Amino acid sequence: MLRSGCALALVVLAGGCASIRDHRGYTVDSALVDSVQPGVDNRLSVERSLGRPTFASQFGTPTWYYVSLNSKQAPFTRPRTDAEFLLKVNFDQSGNVSSVTRGGMDKVVRLNPDGHKTPTLGRDRSFFEDLFGNIGAVGALPGSGGTQGGTTGPGRGPNGS
Repeated sequence: MLRSGCALALVVLAGGCASIRDHRGYTVDSALVDSVQPGVDNRLSVERSLGRPTFASQFGTPTWYYVSLNSKQAPFTRPRTDAEFLLKVNFDQSGNVSSVTRGGMDKVVRLNPDGHKTPTLGRDRSFFEDLFGNIGAVGALPGSGGTQGGTTGPGRGPNGS
C-alpha cells in the first residue's frame, strides 16, 4: 500500500514537469498560402483565402504580414521560439499582389540584454551623488532671510497672507 501511494505521488509530481507548447498568430494552411500568386490575386481575394492579416504596413508600399509562432517552455524556464512562419504579401498601387515572400526561423534574432546596467548618455553618478547632489544647488529657501524669496514681515507667511 505504501509503495503504490509513493508511486502515485511520483507520477502526479512528474506530470507537473511537462513542457508547455503554445501557438500564436496565423494558422498556416500551406495549400491556401501557395494559392496566392503575384499578378493574379488582389486584396479581396487574398483576404478571402487567407483571412485578415496579422498586421498591415501603415506607410510606404502596401504590405500585409501573416505571422505564426510556435513556442515551447520547459519547467522553470522562459519560453523559447520553436518554429516561426512569416508570409509577406506586397501590393501595387492598384491593389494587385506584386510579390509574396515566405520566411521563418532564419530571420529570428536572439537578443540577450544586460539586465544589470542600462548605458545612458551623460555623467556616471554614484548613489550618494544622486541622493545628496541637489544640496546647495537650489537657491535660498523663501523666508530664510535671503534675497531670492522676497522679504516677509512679522506675521506674514511665505505666500504674503
